[in-house]
Amino acid sequence: MASLRHLAAGPTCHHHHGVTAATASLQLRRRPSCPRPLRSRLFFTRIYAISSNDIRVGTNVEVDGAPWKVLEFLHVKPGKGAAFVRTKLRNYVTGNTVEKTFRAGSTLQEPSLSKETKQFTYKDGSQFVFMDLTTYEESRLNEADVGDKQKWLKEGMDCNLLYWNGKIIDFELPITVRLTVTDTDPGGSDSAQGGTKPATLETGAVVTVPSFVNVGDDILVDSRTGQYMNRA
Repeated sequence: MASLRHLAAGPTCHHHHGVTAATASLQLRRRPSCPRPLRSRLFFTRIYAISSNDIRVGTNVEVDGAPWKVLEFLHVKPGKGAAFVRTKLRNYVTGNTVEKTFRAGSTLQEPSLSKETKQFTYKDGSQFVFMDLTTYEESRLNEADVGDKQKWLKEGMDCNLLYWNGKIIDFELPITVRLTVTDTDPGGSDSAQGGTKPATLETGAVVTVPSFVNVGDDILVDSRTGQYMNRA
């Protein structure tokens, strides 16, 4: 009877051991799949890649670990040899400009940039002060960083500040800005056809406007080109 009990217990024991071993085997086989969700998250949060064929003025690229903005580009297809893209880039951090060539169809990385909307509140000496209207936190840009954009910048204007690694590297004006004419020659009637003249705006910028625009008029200007768009 003892031997029978032993025999009966034996297969049960081996069967249990087999299940345990199989379960362990399944667990071992499943473990490599665990990191997959993490890799997916990294993929979706990764800096976007672009083709050099898609380079345009204003495109942001990362070169040697730094963020650059494309100022000029030219797609070249020589009679012999491979096609390439010739570019002029500006370093967001240092302000330096360089000329760089990329092979056509090569993959480039876009820098991890973030934008925050802040309002230009006032100028403090040579610094331009922007405020987050939610937290009232102030951010400052030096006059050199603002550059020529200051001629379109008016107090109370909402702008997009560009951040890279937690540092402000640039800011974007609204495409259309509304400014008041402070000085210009007397204009004609609204029906006057043709004819243009220079006009000085409240920020000091000078633009070419139709002859019927007068002092005190609000006009809309394209901040990218500095061209008159319409009377507001």
